[in-house]
Amino acid sequence: MHDLVIRNGTIVDGTGAPRRRADVAVDGDRIVAVGDDVGDGRRTIDADGMVVTPGWVDIHTHYDGQVTWDPDLAPSSVNGVTSVVTGNCGVGFAPARPDRHDWLISLLEGVEDIPGTALAEGLTWGWETFPEYLDVLDRHRWTVDVGTQVPHAALRTYVMGARGADHTERATADDIEAMSRLCEAGIRAGALGFTTSRTWVHRTSTGESIGTLTAATDEVLGIADALTRAGTGVIQLISDAYQSDDDELVARELELLGELALKVGRPLSFTVQQNDDTPDRFRELLTAIGSWVEAGADAKAQVAVRPIGVLLGLDASANPLLFAPTWSRLPTDRAARLAELRTPEVRERLREEHAAAAGHLRGFPLIIHSGWDRMYPLADPPDYEPTPEHSVAGLAAAQGREPFDVLYDLLTGPAATGDGSTLLYVPLMNYANGSLDDVHEMLSSPHAMVGLSDAGAHCNAISDGTMPTTAITHWTRDRTRGPKLSLEHMVHHQTQRTAAHVGWHDRGAVAPGYLADLNVIDLDRLALRPPHLAADLPAGGTRLLQEATGYVATIKRGVPTVEHGELTGARPGSLQRGSQPLA
Repeated sequence: MHDLVIRNGTIVDGTGAPRRRADVAVDGDRIVAVGDDVGDGRRTIDADGMVVTPGWVDIHTHYDGQVTWDPDLAPSSVNGVTSVVTGNCGVGFAPARPDRHDWLISLLEGVEDIPGTALAEGLTWGWETFPEYLDVLDRHRWTVDVGTQVPHAALRTYVMGARGADHTERATADDIEAMSRLCEAGIRAGALGFTTSRTWVHRTSTGESIGTLTAATDEVLGIADALTRAGTGVIQLISDAYQSDDDELVARELELLGELALKVGRPLSFTVQQNDDTPDRFRELLTAIGSWVEAGADAKAQVAVRPIGVLLGLDASANPLLFAPTWSRLPTDRAARLAELRTPEVRERLREEHAAAAGHLRGFPLIIHSGWDRMYPLADPPDYEPTPEHSVAGLAAAQGREPFDVLYDLLTGPAATGDGSTLLYVPLMNYANGSLDDVHEMLSSPHAMVGLSDAGAHCNAISDGTMPTTAITHWTRDRTRGPKLSLEHMVHHQTQRTAAHVGWHDRGAVAPGYLADLNVIDLDRLALRPPHLAADLPAGGTRLLQEATGYVATIKRGVPTVEHGELTGARPGSLQRGSQPLA
């Protein structure tokens, strides 16, 4: 008798193969049979009318600090994810000299919008080197499996001290040799790879650029050579290549990326999104990747399944009223602040100050301040491909009112029932043409791979850790503004494809011998709820959480961790050191 049998489900097995009806038998942590007559189980799940898939494998998260205090790792765990990769974009908490703790917290707070007070209180520390960090993580258990990577920014300051935090400082040959040696030690101890950041967007909480921003080619290649020597590991990075309008900068970045892909000889992935100012640049990057692949490289674009944006709200990090001096003088107490916001005097003062600020803002701040055609009240379920008439500009035109008044009423809500918790969605990336047609093109590319959820990061500004659910609901079922994608395609893209890229060959498929990481999904009911702020981080820190309906069960290593949207309390997940072969 098997430990678990899932009967009568429609199997979408993660390989891209056509769906089929079959039963799944599980013994211990492995799938042992898939077919019509698999025998009985001590526990049985009736999946009639439901879809059975592998658990989602999210290779782009920022749970680096959270894994030391939070065993549940929501919202990933309640959105079908069973394996996560941290240490992305060159940021993380190891290696770390004791006198760099505060700086690393400042870096993660600035780059990834993780409350510094929560990190300061929640982080357990207890390590200095990267292997020691892995040893600490090895003592934890979670709802999901966790793998991590060696982050360039932490490595640089560990070796170079304060010089390493300054991107204008050039690493010496000795610095590069030391960083490469430490990276190799991390890889051999079980790190999945090496990551770096080359974007102006990444800054500390006090505004300094990340130290890796302009790291020279010899530094990046010299560190990455550790992977060649170890014969394992991946390279992940973010570069301004996708968003810069400076053709010479883009050419330099692509030259570096091409060298990484072809000389280091390890799998490479990097962020590819669509920027308003360079809406066609993503095609240039996909073409470059194609040329490297033809030359023998393993390279992929990490792309998102929906716009990359921010959520605006009175309690969120991003707020259109932040640019008005009166806002900073309002009470911090939520109820008192909302009461003042509803007075005519404060409203008029904020209106005047808001209008005055417009002339001093550019780029993203201006969109957050008064991008009326990019601000959409969140629906239930959220619409991640909204149309113009639902924007603040569209609502204002239909009502014959000023956009500011529509915005203000949405944020403050009706006095009788509103609590000031309304959130507005602002797509910043991947929405240059007002639809997701270009994202469809990215997702259809053979050189693309689903990533960029940033789960665990941007705690009060986005809730993109739920992208795996959007991948299924929007692209295979709900989209009306253009072509859809097959369920088999989207399941493959966030199971076997992502798992294999980082060397996890033991998961991502519903087949005998694979880990019993599974989702049982009521596809008709699968939906995201609107995100909401929860004050559940250490030190009372807040974050956006977003639940889903339709996950009948999420099973990790044969153990149900989520049933009907609720965590069971089981935590069978553990640290995954390095690549994982299929047993």
